[in-house]
Amino acid sequence: MKQQASSPAEWPVRDNPDRHRFEIDLGDGSLAIAEYTLPRGIIMFTHTEVPAGHEGQGIGTALIRAGLAAARERELRVIPICPFFAAYIKRHAEEQDLLDPAWQRGIS
Repeated sequence: MKQQASSPAEWPVRDNPDRHRFEIDLGDGSLAIAEYTLPRGIIMFTHTEVPAGHEGQGIGTALIRAGLAAARERELRVIPICPFFAAYIKRHAEEQDLLDPAWQRGIS
């Protein structure tokens, strides 16, 4: 029987560029996702979804961290349309340098 990971560091996140989302396979046939679009020089995070039975396990946070790390690595500015992404960035000043300048004024 497959043991489920219990902390965000243990949730393997993969980028699925064909579906424009980051994904975590939850091992029970379901996925947690963070959807994005890629306007020129920007990654716009539009929607994050963690199935109800998996909430509160750090899965959404793992998706956000992976998405922001990818943005940093690809030198993309971030627009957090998704309220979950926006709230995370607001609480984590170390990530606010990634924000598109227009959004950065609204978050700070």
